[in-house]
Amino acid sequence: KVGYTFYDPGTVSEEYVQEVYQTFKSPQKTLRLIAIARSAQRNNVADQLPSIKSPVLLIWGLNDTITPPAVAHEFNKLIPNSTLEFIDYCCHAPMMEQPDKFNEILEKYLLGQEHVSV
Repeated sequence: KVGYTFYDPGTVSEEYVQEVYQTFKSPQKTLRLIAIARSAQRNNVADQLPSIKSPVLLIWGLNDTITPPAVAHEFNKLIPNSTLEFIDYCCHAPMMEQPDKFNEILEKYLLGQEHVSV
């Protein structure tokens, strides 16, 4: 359902809806997506997050119902050098739903990282 991914389904282009529809028309692609989703549920990576050494920016939709903000807070706590930014009125795909705000946050973060060695 598009409504789970986007806060305002009206912002979704017809082209995107058709692309998703075409993906799910293919049994092979649908099975791959299901396998990926099941793998994500089975393989909890929480114990590996503290070993990340690089700076990490987490940009999260404040209204995400697929991966709720509580998960973002947990990731932010577990990843040593992480920064968490929320976008309000946004669900699971902030880069698509609010690209200007997403890019503004990303640019500010990257400009602040230019003197940080990894």
